[in-house]
Amino acid sequence: MALAFDTLKGFDANGDKTNFDASGDKTNFDANGDKIKEECGVFGIYAPGEDTARLTYFGLHALQHRGQESAGIAVGDGNSVLVYKDKGLVTQVFSESSLATLEGQVAIGHVRYSTSGGSGSWESAQPHLSTIGESIIALAHNGNLVNSKALRGKLLDLGVS
Repeated sequence: MALAFDTLKGFDANGDKTNFDASGDKTNFDANGDKIKEECGVFGIYAPGEDTARLTYFGLHALQHRGQESAGIAVGDGNSVLVYKDKGLVTQVFSESSLATLEGQVAIGHVRYSTSGGSGSWESAQPHLSTIGESIIALAHNGNLVNSKALRGKLLDLGVS
């Protein structure tokens, strides 16, 4: 299963410019009534037995219009998580050899378009890798996390330790 989060731009039956969600329904607003904004691209996949890094690479390539500052992929095999990320376009960041080192059954990828702070820095490239106790987590997001301490607390409360 692969998930790519995006909004398609196009023309409706009347020839008017509009946005379409993943189901093909016409939309110009998000769930909060705000106009849709172009921000980062996030791609996730769970595919045991498949080349998840390569599939994520192609997903990020399709989402490249969502961010051109940096690209990254994290893969997990149930025991460890590896992250490869750098500044630049997807085709500049990844090579055959870098993709070959990323083996796992689950992956998440990210292309960055900065909306605040950290523009152009390697530290702002995602996915971010962290640990909570002995659990390893890779996180990619579209936006700004302003409540990271509270989210960490919720994970701890759920038994992720």
